[in-house]
Amino acid sequence: MKNILKRKHDTQFYFFSGKGGVGKTSCAAATALYFANSGKKTLVVSVDPAHSLGDSFDVKVGGEVKKLAKDLFAVEIDPVKSMQEYKDKFSLKIENMGYLKGFGLEETFDMIGMTPGIDEVAAFDKFLKYMQSKEYDVIIFDTAPTGHALRFLSLPNVLDSWVGKLIKMRMKISAVTGIIKKILPMGGKDEEGFGAKELEAMKTRIEEAKKILSDSTRTHFNLVLIPEAMSILESERSLKSLAQYGIPVESVVVNNLVPQSSGCKFCSERRKQQTKRLEEIKKVFSSAKVKQLSQFGQEVRGFPMLKKVAGILY
Repeated sequence: MKNILKRKHDTQFYFFSGKGGVGKTSCAAATALYFANSGKKTLVVSVDPAHSLGDSFDVKVGGEVKKLAKDLFAVEIDPVKSMQEYKDKFSLKIENMGYLKGFGLEETFDMIGMTPGIDEVAAFDKFLKYMQSKEYDVIIFDTAPTGHALRFLSLPNVLDSWVGKLIKMRMKISAVTGIIKKILPMGGKDEEGFGAKELEAMKTRIEEAKKILSDSTRTHFNLVLIPEAMSILESERSLKSLAQYGIPVESVVVNNLVPQSSGCKFCSERRKQQTKRLEEIKKVFSSAKVKQLSQFGQEVRGFPMLKKVAGILY
């Protein structure tokens, strides 16, 4: 309660996305450590099915919010568990109304559990709850590799339509059950358990998420890439896609740069090639801040190394 009362600003959201293996999880973890060490209550959330957040901190994280240090908390959203919880929320209520299947409402029964990407929808529902939380000063999202992340971030628009359809179908069901009750007062079960409150609550969360994601004063989207052609091209496509959803990219982190060295011919050649790519990156992403991270002599894992990364990024 004291944390909520003393907070002067709305919760800030930081997203890290990029091609697999470019170091976005390390950047997300380092950013979380930076804000926690700055005295801000910080939660870092992994929505990448191949969780490596715990590996970055060198601790076990898991599906429940875990305190890692003072002001630092972490959680890894389990898509399988989230999907089961999500299906349980609606499916059981629909199955209890099997007597309505003969009234042209089969589509309603097929939508839950059969929808492509239902695991992502379920994970996004969980993500929305964290986004709605007033408990933290900063929430950081370590997203899935670029393609999955973009699909994930486009879900507010998809879900808005999807939930709208479910609400309309529920109204149809209400009308049908009303008729059944008039004809056979004891013949139908109460339709109130269909999940109307859950659907309306989700719709409200979706609308709030859409506003937050497009608000550059609260949402800070960061693309992580390496100075290679494939990574630059994929990140450029991401930039355009995010713009279509009204999500501004604040910074681009160029990772895996070879340190300058006069005694290593191979290193010098690699650095020269990367410098050209770096200039290309600055032109392509001229609207964003470009941050640079050189390679380290050891693996970026654990609090001391993450603190070094944070020191360079911030």
